[in-house]
Amino acid sequence: MAQKQAPSEQPMSDFSQGFDYPMYVVTAVGGGERSGCLVGFATQCSLKPALFLVCISQLNHTHPVALEATVLAVHVLARSQRALAEIFGETTGDQVDKFSRCDWEPGPEDVPLLADAARVMVGRVVKKVDLGDHTGFLLAPIETRGGEATDLLSFSDVKDFDAGHPA
Repeated sequence: MAQKQAPSEQPMSDFSQGFDYPMYVVTAVGGGERSGCLVGFATQCSLKPALFLVCISQLNHTHPVALEATVLAVHVLARSQRALAEIFGETTGDQVDKFSRCDWEPGPEDVPLLADAARVMVGRVVKKVDLGDHTGFLLAPIETRGGEATDLLSFSDVKDFDAGHPA
């Protein structure tokens, strides 16, 4: 029988091994700066009111920008958009202007909206929660685009990326 470990010592990878969850690109504008990153920790978390939780690594260049933002844009990419995911997953805004490498337009409150995203949801930040090495941003949707069924980008499509920042 396996020896029981304290919850803080139990590796999450034992539980989540093989999960193939969706990946998202989150963009923000705050403190006079634009930023965006690839995230895998995100989910709808309420129906009434409709709420979506997106988690951003505290080591990520996007984190301090998102902390200053009043809205965030959450982009769903198609599996065929791996190159767009690479821009936001393998480069860091510390060194690269990611938005010079893709088509985008300003959305509500000037948040960058990726022109080619399969789906986009802009959400007002209603709460920020410290979640260990990530911050959770609770979003109330204010605008959506797209929604067509498509073969969505998932973790298995990007697991070989060399992250621009450690998670």
